[in-house]
Amino acid sequence: MTIDIAGLAPDRIVFETSPLAELGLALHALSEPGHHPGLHGWATATSSSLEPDLADRLHEADFLWRNTFSDVFMPFAGVRGGDGRSGATLAEDLDILDRLDDERFVASALEFTCASLYGIGAPSPLSDPGMRARALDMAAARGPRQVEFTRQLLADPAPVRRWVRRLFEDCDQAFFADTWRRVRVQLVADARHKTDLLRHKGAAEALGAVSAALSLDVSGTRISADKMTEGATTATDPAVGSGLTLIPSSFGWPHLMVLHAPGWRPVIHYPVHRPELPSPASVEILQLRMEALAHPMRMRLCRNLARSPYTTGELADSHSITAPEVSRHLSVLKKAGLVTTRRRGRYVLHQLDLTVVTRLGSDFLEGLLR
Repeated sequence: MTIDIAGLAPDRIVFETSPLAELGLALHALSEPGHHPGLHGWATATSSSLEPDLADRLHEADFLWRNTFSDVFMPFAGVRGGDGRSGATLAEDLDILDRLDDERFVASALEFTCASLYGIGAPSPLSDPGMRARALDMAAARGPRQVEFTRQLLADPAPVRRWVRRLFEDCDQAFFADTWRRVRVQLVADARHKTDLLRHKGAAEALGAVSAALSLDVSGTRISADKMTEGATTATDPAVGSGLTLIPSSFGWPHLMVLHAPGWRPVIHYPVHRPELPSPASVEILQLRMEALAHPMRMRLCRNLARSPYTTGELADSHSITAPEVSRHLSVLKKAGLVTTRRRGRYVLHQLDLTVVTRLGSDFLEGLLR
C-alpha cells in the first residue's frame, strides 16, 4: 500500500483525533472481540449493558464496521471542497458526514459489496445499473439484513442516512460518550507527540513512531504501508485538497488502516498501544499451520476470512481466481484447523478461527524456548 506525497508541503501532513472514527473501531471491537484480546473486559461490559433495541439495530448495521471498515467513519476525507479536518466532537463529525454527497455516502456504506473494486474508482451504484446489480448480488451473500439495507439505500439514501446518524447518536448516549471522555486524553497526547516529531525530526521519524509497518522511501516522496493488500493513492489530489491525515486509536490494535479511495484524502488510522496476547502452545500443530499459511494466496484469503465469513464465490470474485482454486486453498487451511465452516441456507460460509491465529506467534516463541 503506497501513498504518494511528492511535492506535499510538510504542514499538510496532520495528526488529528476523530470521535466518529473511534466509534467505528469501538463498534468493530464489540462485533469482533477476537480481533482485540486486550478489550475483552470492555467489550463484555458494554455489550451486556446495551438496551435490546440498540443491540438489534447494531446487529442490523454491523456490516459497516465488521468485515470492512466503512469510510463513512472518516467523512472529513471525502467532502468535496472540504478542509480535511475532523470534528472535535461526535456531533461535529456527524455534521461532516451529513455534508458527504449521496454518491460518496452510498459507495462507502456499500463498501462491503465491492471491496475488490475499492481502489479503482468504480461507478456509483446510484447511477450505474451494473454496479447496482452487483451490489444487490453481493449483499445477498451477506444475508437478508444486508439486502434490505442495500435496497433501501439505493432507492432513497436520505432516510437511511438519517437512520445511521440516529444510530450513532444513540451509541453516544448509551456508552460512547463516557468511552470517548476516557480515551480522548491519550489520543490527543499521542497526536501532539507525533506532530512534534514531524516538525522537529521529519516525516520518516514520525511515521516510524506511528508503526513499524510504515516507511518513507529515500527520496521522501512515497509512504509504504506493509499490509496484505495492494493499493496506491496520492496526497496531492486537487479534488479534495492536498494533504494526509493520521488518526490515532485506542481501539485499533492490531489494525492499521489506510483510506485510499480515489478522490478521497488519504488517511492512516493507527493504534496507539498494543495489548499483550495469551500464550498457549503446540509444536506439531504449529508446524502444520505455518506450512498452510506459507502460500501467498492463502495468506490473502485469510485477510478476508479474518474480517468476516465469506463464501467460496465471494473469495473467488475478490481475488480473481476460480472457485475450485479457492476450495483447494480452503481445504488446506481447514486441515490445519485455521478455518471453520458453517451453512446458512444455500450458502456455505468460511471464517478464520481468530483464537487459533492469535496464538500462533506466542506458540512459536514457546516452541523455541521450551
